Amino acid sequence: MGQRPRYVSRMGEPPFTGSEKDNLLFSLQRHRRAVKWKLEGVSDDDLRRSPVPSGSTLLGLVKHLAAVEYGWFCLTFGRETEPLPFDDDDPEADLRIEPHETTADIVAFYDRAAAAAEAAIIEIDLETTGTSWNGTEVSMRWVCIHMIEETARHAGHIDILRELIDGAIGDHNRG
Repeated sequence: MGQRPRYVSRMGEPPFTGSEKDNLLFSLQRHRRAVKWKLEGVSDDDLRRSPVPSGSTLLGLVKHLAAVEYGWFCLTFGRETEPLPFDDDDPEADLRIEPHETTADIVAFYDRAAAAAEAAIIEIDLETTGTSWNGTEVSMRWVCIHMIEETARHAGHIDILRELIDGAIGDHNRG
């Protein structure tokens, strides 16, 4: 079992002198906060609307991030997950919001995935390896770095989509 990070915060200052795990977790949390903040004040219709040719939506990207957090942090290390929206015959399934899925459903899915991922990060040593979805052996350290990259990348997409929808810009609430 891994050592619990000394500094785990959803708000406030980064752990400037914290451990590697403290800093990885803080960075992931920071990008998650930016993702969720971008949903605030947006109508359900606009959360589902795509202003770009690719069809990307704000809510679809959040659903995707939830699914891949569960996949990388839980499935890779043999931990339980809830049913995930992956479909070998439909590579866009985890990005699509189905008519029966509500905004609250998707945000709650993201929150549960984040909680499961954080439990894995806290409980598993960074050097511990697991087997990824494609059969590659990966360490928890690599998964943390990969998910920081993935979340930051999609936070940028979300930032652009939000600006196109209503002009809102920035990565956090300055108020």
